[in-house]
Amino acid sequence: MVNYFGDYADLCFEAFGDRVKHWITFSDPRTMAEKGFETGHHAPGLQLHGTGLYRAAHHIIKAHAQAWHSYNSTWRAKQRGLVGISLNCDWGEPVDISSPKDIEAAERYLQFCLGWFANPIYAGDYPQVMKERIGKKSVEQGLDMSRLPVFSLQEKSYIKGTSDFLGLGHFTTRYITERNYPSRQGPSYQNDRDLVELVDPNWPDLGSKWLYSVPWGFRRLLHFAQTQYGNPPIYVTENGASQKLHCTQLCDEWRIQYLKGYINEMLKEPLLSHMQMVTEIVVPTVCTLCVLISAVLLMLLLRSQS
Repeated sequence: MVNYFGDYADLCFEAFGDRVKHWITFSDPRTMAEKGFETGHHAPGLQLHGTGLYRAAHHIIKAHAQAWHSYNSTWRAKQRGLVGISLNCDWGEPVDISSPKDIEAAERYLQFCLGWFANPIYAGDYPQVMKERIGKKSVEQGLDMSRLPVFSLQEKSYIKGTSDFLGLGHFTTRYITERNYPSRQGPSYQNDRDLVELVDPNWPDLGSKWLYSVPWGFRRLLHFAQTQYGNPPIYVTENGASQKLHCTQLCDEWRIQYLKGYINEMLKEPLLSHMQMVTEIVVPTVCTLCVLISAVLLMLLLRSQS
């Protein structure tokens, strides 16, 4: 599959590289792996608990690296583009900031979410906490080897550094607390993490049952990515609020407040150093919104005059 993806990427580079200068190999691969091979909610609909998602992610990471190397060696000099990956992650905040266990659980949440893919790309291997936790539970479940696949030394070197920018998708935040799941319950992504996700009932909800407006979590996730992965260029590739009400006229004040809150968090110190790359996403979006608002106002004006 890695070679098939490499062929597909080469075809795209050849056909569109004269116009496309920013490439994303995979968008939200964690959801692809978890929903496709753990819960079965997405294609291919498999429920290989605690095994399938790790194997799928392993191949995704290697496929990403092969696409990056192909562009770097064959196309970059002529096309002068950039190749990255887009990773989605919520922020994990400890329930009790004075509890070492909750602090460790929140860190573990981020490593199993963002670090799962980012760490191999920026550091050459899976996060240590993933290797230790999954390895330990695998032994306790009577397995001869860890359910988390292993990169060879050659693969680690090949994968490390294969990103010209980090695409980051973010929507909401969760409070995290420690909870130990016995290995006898069987392998699963949830059991491997040993934690529980909670929400604050006072957070504004935004229609979707999983989505709450927590702007300060966005800033903390950006800072985490900045410090964890050596201050890479970060493109905010996903963010927004779903439809909350069915309206016949404009009624999305909650969406305006959501976007305002999250954009403002990007503008605060110490994230101002990121504005060069953030504005590449934000400015076109704001300009597009201005055009759309102007068009709506013009339509309403014409309607009132008629």
